[in-house]
Amino acid sequence: MQRRLVGIDLGIASAHTVRVRDEAGREVCRRRCEPTVQSLTAVEAAALVGVVPGTRLEVVIEPTGPAWLPIAVFFTARGHLVFRVSSAKAADLRRFLSRHAKSNGIDADTLARLPLIDPDGLRPLELPGAAAAAHDRRVRACDRLTMAAAEHKVRIKDLVRQVMPGTPLTGDLGKADLAVLERYADPRALLRVGRVRLTALIVKASNNHQGQARAEQWLAAARAALDLYGDHPAVAFTDLAAEIATEVRLLRAIDAELNSHAAERETCYRWVDPAQLARSLPGLAAVGGPAMTAVIGDPARFPTAAHFKSYLGLAPRASETGDTDRKGQPMSKAGSRLARATLIRAADWARKQDPQLARVYHQQMVERGAEHLKASCVVAGRLAERLWTVMRRRMPYVICDVDGTPVTQEQAKQIIAEHWTVTEEIRRRRRSSKRRAGKAPQQVLAGHDQKDAQGVRTRRPSPRKSSVTPSRTVKQPRLLTTDPR
Repeated sequence: MQRRLVGIDLGIASAHTVRVRDEAGREVCRRRCEPTVQSLTAVEAAALVGVVPGTRLEVVIEPTGPAWLPIAVFFTARGHLVFRVSSAKAADLRRFLSRHAKSNGIDADTLARLPLIDPDGLRPLELPGAAAAAHDRRVRACDRLTMAAAEHKVRIKDLVRQVMPGTPLTGDLGKADLAVLERYADPRALLRVGRVRLTALIVKASNNHQGQARAEQWLAAARAALDLYGDHPAVAFTDLAAEIATEVRLLRAIDAELNSHAAERETCYRWVDPAQLARSLPGLAAVGGPAMTAVIGDPARFPTAAHFKSYLGLAPRASETGDTDRKGQPMSKAGSRLARATLIRAADWARKQDPQLARVYHQQMVERGAEHLKASCVVAGRLAERLWTVMRRRMPYVICDVDGTPVTQEQAKQIIAEHWTVTEEIRRRRRSSKRRAGKAPQQVLAGHDQKDAQGVRTRRPSPRKSSVTPSRTVKQPRLLTTDPR
């Protein structure tokens, strides 16, 4: 069987470096190309010299910025296979093949060898359709704007803390707070405006949700700042106020753009997930549903739910040697940051709505000695597996008891309150140092209790068995053909 393996080291501001090899790993040709039809057609022709008609090229690239997309579009449109591999995998192989040298040619040659060295680790790239591509771009834009808005909010709070150390900004930034800071971030100006006018501004900006009490908090902070700083030249009240006003205006602009993209994201989401299956899972709502739908794409590209969880980086790392299998390793964090953060946030809500996920969280906190974040990450992994199942079967998620019986939202909350609620005393112990008494032991698997096992002296006994009664055995979640809501 004739094969042509094409490794392309993508350049951002320079030409791409190409290496072509045959099925035996022998070099066929070397080329450099630009992201144009003429240049890429020449590479295709050079790679297919001497092979039978109909041979498909196997093109391997890294996700280098936006440079991978033109290459992927060209070769997939011509019927060839395109593989997009992680930079970490390519770097590991390059380090093995050439430890002491790195160049564009070595990188391209490394990529061309990957289909021979790791054929099972490569999957052909599937480019999305028009609706999925539009949805993906809107999700990414909303995520980027949300992060930018968060950075501006942090900056505003830091600047206000400089100009008024006794700042009343202890929670979220409200519209009334932004209105005050945009006009009167200087404490001297804040005192000059007076209680009446300041109260009127706050009432109008907050739609009557806040009033004189909030105005008094701002005025008290301004007086305290002037008492502390006085006329010290190191405190530039006017300049700090101008910078705060700039940050407020930038935040308003970002919020306006975010609202526009969020509206379009909702429209695109209804095209790619008409039944809103992703939103049927607990914890995935207006933002989480579209985000996870964009990440998973076609669920059939993942053989199992475990593969999808591993793809997101929510699966623990493996560490096994001899008869010792060390569990409880950190997550790999190898996947999408957006998907991982979305699922971890959703997990904290899902454990309060789904008895099965609440049981997982309870076991991690009570029996495994995990802190809140670690327990939430475990729940997020389970939630990812259920998301794959829902999207693969095209059936909405149904909340069930731990024995598999469907329950209503009210019944689910009652079950969680009765059986799977973590007490505040346990939470306080988990927040304390690991060296304090009361830390639950980690799980020990087969081989750990052997006297000649490595690290046996550091092993702890297995946690006690769950207190779940036999009648409350865990089953897989049931899925209905219609949304129960």
